[in-house]
Amino acid sequence: MYINNQIRATEVRLIDETGKQLGVLPLAEALNLAKERGFDLIQVTERLEPPVCKLGDYGKYLYQQEKKAKETKKQDSGELKEIRLTFTISSHDLETRAKQAEKFLQKGNRVRITLRLRGRQNALEGYAKEKIEKFMEALAARISVKKERELKKEPRGLSIIVVKS
Repeated sequence: MYINNQIRATEVRLIDETGKQLGVLPLAEALNLAKERGFDLIQVTERLEPPVCKLGDYGKYLYQQEKKAKETKKQDSGELKEIRLTFTISSHDLETRAKQAEKFLQKGNRVRITLRLRGRQNALEGYAKEKIEKFMEALAARISVKKERELKKEPRGLSIIVVKS
């Protein structure tokens, strides 16, 4: 990314500080306009011909770019980890799994909680939902979580995806 006198193009497509396009101008004219208004001339992209330049405060522009990068990193960060529960899980095992899910969430991962149903267990879906709700309560007692995806019936059971809130 180039600013002011570092820009090598002879002509630039200029966008002012409000986002309004000013058209294609010679570089010298664009630099003079930037000086008059008290802004920097920031080259936004090189790919186009002529390159796109924007009037604005360079420090503020860098801050906004970093903020966008952090936001995108935050969205795609974290693997999807899975905690598998069974229909007949004991309360102690439930606590152990909640502890493991907490560790995953602390590291920034998303967690899929799956309760597998086999055979006649498919008919007892209400009981299975209660088991997942108990697990969610145990997890909520340890760490604040929010549901990324609601409880969903899948071919092999029930699942829900949670993230740290």
